[in-house]
Amino acid sequence: MVQRKRWMFALLAILPTLAIFAYVRIYPIADTLRLSLHKWDILSKNKPFIGLANFEELTGDPLFREALLNTTIIAFGVLLITIPLALVLAALIYHRTRSRFAGFYETAIFIPHVVSLVPAAMAWKWIFDARLGPLNALLTTFGFAPKAWLFDPVLSVVCIIVLCSWQALGYAVMIYLVGFKSLPISLYEAAKLDGASAPQSFWYLSIPLLKPITLYVSVVTLVSGFNVYAQAFVLASDAQGAPGRQVRVLVLDMLENSFRNYRVGYAASEAVVLLAIVLVLTLIQFRLLREKGVR
Repeated sequence: MVQRKRWMFALLAILPTLAIFAYVRIYPIADTLRLSLHKWDILSKNKPFIGLANFEELTGDPLFREALLNTTIIAFGVLLITIPLALVLAALIYHRTRSRFAGFYETAIFIPHVVSLVPAAMAWKWIFDARLGPLNALLTTFGFAPKAWLFDPVLSVVCIIVLCSWQALGYAVMIYLVGFKSLPISLYEAAKLDGASAPQSFWYLSIPLLKPITLYVSVVTLVSGFNVYAQAFVLASDAQGAPGRQVRVLVLDMLENSFRNYRVGYAASEAVVLLAIVLVLTLIQFRLLREKGVR
């Protein structure tokens, strides 16, 4: 009886939190699934059920395919840059924790993550500017030809990957630092006594022991990469940068279909596809890292 009362008390205590979570998180997902099965036009009162017709239309939509391809390239590009770079930087900062500049290193790395996204994107837009940007000025100093970074579709994607990686790096480094501080020092001392160098200890001890941290950071980074929007909108649009829609991404395509074309149901089907992609990739990441020893 006492145990049952404790369970009831715990359930009642967390029930308000669960209710808020369900209303803020679960209900919008369920409602998006419902909208994706309807021809939901904002301007029309008639919103008929059309089943999977929206998803069938997606398969033949060239704008959707372009947005999906760009988003996938950006997400995996950010992942491939952020994870190894964050791991190396975290190791360097961790081994400098006794330095009086350790706090400065951590702050300098983390600041890009907390800076407001739009001002940061505007600053990077100036850096990549074809005429006035310091990047092209630096290239010409060393004898290289200047590049139209934000006017070229391929280079525009590279610019967005650089910006997103710069913003994601600080959070990843902080999480890795927490992981490094939780590792047993005795293992490194034993490896040092056995003659292992610092790079060998990092490769054979740190990386395997930090696989759970790598799993978490990679999932968060990949999900964030697939939700890219403001970076592409600010960098690759308007007259100061590239022509509009130079880099089309999924979230931008959803917003245009919803509020410019008034096709809410069609945009909801895109959101469902994005959700499915993120879930599948997350499961694959769990599977790959679990097969290598993460439990």
